[in-house]
Amino acid sequence: MRNNPSIHMKPSCLWKTLRKEDGQALPWMVMMTVLFLGMAGITADLGHAYICYRELQASTDAAALAGAYELSQTGATAASVKSMASANSSVTGGRNENPNFTTVTIDPQVQCLAEVTAMGVPCGSSTTNNNTVSVVQTATIPTYFIRVLSIFGAKSASTMTLRTTAKAAMAGGDNQKWNGALVIDTTGSMNNFDSDPSCNDTQMHCALDGVQTLLSSLSPCTTESAGSGTPGDCDPFDQIALFTFPNVRANTAYNDTTCNGNSTPTVMDYTEPTKGDPYNVDYSSSSATYQITGFLYDYSSNNLAVGTTGTLNSSSTLSIAAGAGKSTTTGSGRHQHTVTCPGMQAVSMDTYYAGAIYAAQSALTAQQAANPGSKNFMIILSDGDANSSSFASGLKANGANYPSTVDECTQGVNAANYAKSLGTTVYVVSYGAQTLQAVYTPPNKYGHGGGWSSGGCKTDVDYSITPCQALQQMASSGSTFFSDVTTQASGTSSTCTSQNDVSGIANIFHAITNSLTHARLIPSTWNTTS
Repeated sequence: MRNNPSIHMKPSCLWKTLRKEDGQALPWMVMMTVLFLGMAGITADLGHAYICYRELQASTDAAALAGAYELSQTGATAASVKSMASANSSVTGGRNENPNFTTVTIDPQVQCLAEVTAMGVPCGSSTTNNNTVSVVQTATIPTYFIRVLSIFGAKSASTMTLRTTAKAAMAGGDNQKWNGALVIDTTGSMNNFDSDPSCNDTQMHCALDGVQTLLSSLSPCTTESAGSGTPGDCDPFDQIALFTFPNVRANTAYNDTTCNGNSTPTVMDYTEPTKGDPYNVDYSSSSATYQITGFLYDYSSNNLAVGTTGTLNSSSTLSIAAGAGKSTTTGSGRHQHTVTCPGMQAVSMDTYYAGAIYAAQSALTAQQAANPGSKNFMIILSDGDANSSSFASGLKANGANYPSTVDECTQGVNAANYAKSLGTTVYVVSYGAQTLQAVYTPPNKYGHGGGWSSGGCKTDVDYSITPCQALQQMASSGSTFFSDVTTQASGTSSTCTSQNDVSGIANIFHAITNSLTHARLIPSTWNTTS
């Protein structure tokens, strides 16, 4: 029997539909679109997040460094440190506020870390008894592409949270090797009594307290070589020399550097060292010198920055000259004898400081040449009133051309400018400087009246300059000029002000030390508290 074509079964419409492949790519295209959008979104948003993270880390570093700087300031408190860190962060109103961040929180903390103490920055260097600032910042940022996935029903984040940390050690320790020349006024005015509570003694006594503060904050030796404990038995780091004006006879300078009661060096008329010539001192000779000590690094009892780790070495000639020597008593009863160590003392002599500045700079130049990698600084402490007529040679009135009997304050400015031109950072401490220039009024026709008005720099006939202005112009910049605005020294009226007005000479020297060093970032993994 033949097949009947009329009864052959045709495929059903349903079967045809199931077997038809037209349009099957559409679901896959939807799925792949979601996938590609997700990948693009992750790439774009993560790239944006990385940029924001770097910005947040930079501001966290800045906040930690700012807090560490504040930590080293006189009178710093935990609250002031945290406030300074916040002010330099990315929080709303902070100096590093960033529109990329939706919300920012900061958690600054002060710490005392043993690792930082080992760097030569003891916790006692700060009034908070801490040496480190730790900062954590958290920021929220929006996503832009990942959130698009939500229209396809995928769960996606609309924000990301970033977290950064930073730690910074306060100023101090082995940042830079320094050669320092301290040029201290020891003329008669330094015997004036300063009744300011931060001093309450003679100006000379308080100036030496400042020198001690400086020595206590410097690093005499490299950290690696300081372990012997014998003062000066190490590789030198910060080396300091002491200069004075007026001149003293070299073979009597020991009266300032040994415990010799109240004996003082023999004062001599001012000499005029040639600018740029080597300045060599023979302490066995009867020649005049401005230099009391050489550049020394034995001023710490244990070769470390003093702070809380030790004391000044009372046997160092530098420490003794700064008034840090120890008095000793021998015998008893009628035979008891006490030897005191008063340090440098003021003498009855008027002021001329240009020669001392040139001498100090010549010594610094030689010292730096012998110590590659070191830098020089000079500190000049005075009331700024140069007015001497006591010169060893027959000087003439040669204007401000050193040496000369006129324009003595201006000569001092020129000497400091010379030091600055050779790369020396010049710090100036104004201690009772006048803000007026002395003016001479001749007597009337009957020979009555006349005389000098109050003020200073009366020899500056070619220039109108006050003691305060002279000292300001000596400094390397406004930030290296300091004035003790609270001094109440008898015979002076200190209204000389600066951007660094500080109460008390010791606090000024502390501020100078802070400026010689700088806060620096440390590893965030350092966490050994002490």
